[in-house]
Amino acid sequence: MRATGSRPRSFVRRYGCTSGSPSACATSKDLLAERGIIVSYETVRRWVNHFGPMIAADLRSRRPKPHTTWHLDEVYLKIDGRMVYLWRAVDAEGEVLDVLVQSKRNKHAALKLMRKLLKKYAIVPERMITDDLRSYGAAARDLGIEGRHERGRWRNNRAENSHQPTRRRERKMQRFKSSGSAQRFLSSHAAVFNTFNVQRHLTSAQTHRTLRAAAMKTWREAAVPM
Repeated sequence: MRATGSRPRSFVRRYGCTSGSPSACATSKDLLAERGIIVSYETVRRWVNHFGPMIAADLRSRRPKPHTTWHLDEVYLKIDGRMVYLWRAVDAEGEVLDVLVQSKRNKHAALKLMRKLLKKYAIVPERMITDDLRSYGAAARDLGIEGRHERGRWRNNRAENSHQPTRRRERKMQRFKSSGSAQRFLSSHAAVFNTFNVQRHLTSAQTHRTLRAAAMKTWREAAVPM
């Protein structure tokens, strides 16, 4: 039996495969084979590349407005033997606001992230917390929001901790193969992470089950077959 019709999007929904990584594609291929559906590795990869961003965009559109305190941070990634930087913004509740893979760690890169955030959410944060990298301050002055900018290494733990899921996925995928693939994966991963990040450690078992059920309902609605 070969995959046809609405099966591709249904597959992405059922198996939650939005990364297109080699391990994810191989696992998904085997799961389908068990059910008598024969697909190639390349077919799975194309399904994910096509439908993954669409599902992620739908999930993002369903999210509430972010908290007005934003945390910005950057970490390095080694891709194909060269160093690039992952710039990330999260709000005070751990919601990933955006991620950008950039080759530089300077004022221009910080400015690009801030402009994208301001345009995307159409609000100016009450507080914008960063580490001591001077590029943030220079970018904030250019945008006229330096009065809302706060710096402090230990005050930005929220953003620094938000890199941990990315590091785990990076190890599982045996590193990213290109800046473009890293950007595509991390953008989709952030949308899925936000949907299912129900703060388990802060809630009772009953509340957790309720929130998890709501997250699963949102996922099914976002990934409904066309």
